[in-house]
Amino acid sequence: MHLKARLAGIAAGLLIAATALAGPTVGQPAPAFTAVDSRGKTVSLADFKGRPVVLEWSNDGCPFVQKHYKSGNMQALQKAYTARNVAWLTVLSSAPGKQGHVDGAGADRLSSERGAAPTAVLLDASGALGKRYDAKTTPHLFVIDGNGVLAYAGAIDSIPSADADDVTKATPYLQQALDAVLAGKPVAQPATPPYGCSIKYG
Repeated sequence: MHLKARLAGIAAGLLIAATALAGPTVGQPAPAFTAVDSRGKTVSLADFKGRPVVLEWSNDGCPFVQKHYKSGNMQALQKAYTARNVAWLTVLSSAPGKQGHVDGAGADRLSSERGAAPTAVLLDASGALGKRYDAKTTPHLFVIDGNGVLAYAGAIDSIPSADADDVTKATPYLQQALDAVLAGKPVAQPATPPYGCSIKYG
């Protein structure tokens, strides 16, 4: 019995440790963060209190990201929802020397070249913000409601391909989540499996 009790205690400890390392939970407060944007400004989640927030993990070299930018889908979503007082934060978590890593000037140039319209581009070369949210792919999307609660986490849509022609055929998970949040309604599919390229953490 003594051995069983010890093993049970160890198992419980491992479970607690795993829970502590797990990513954010939909329906719970979103993890607070502070990061520096492409223009050198410090940005915190608290800056957007009372507003919905989108976190969009991106890597311009990833074919799955290119699908949504070359088709114009991502930019259209950014423009449509920032016009409705949503804060859209594009996050770049690629480490130096890895695909998708750019400095602030490079990030701004990318935004200009592809007609992107995020509220800010956050530079996360250390990967600290990405790991705080357990972001796994580019793209990987999170929606935080105006009360600071994580309302959606997952894919931008339902077809996990790099084919731009699939954008119009897919169920638009992100768009549906944002519409629900803005209407003050529950998100019908609050969590979906993200798809894309793995984030190039250091």
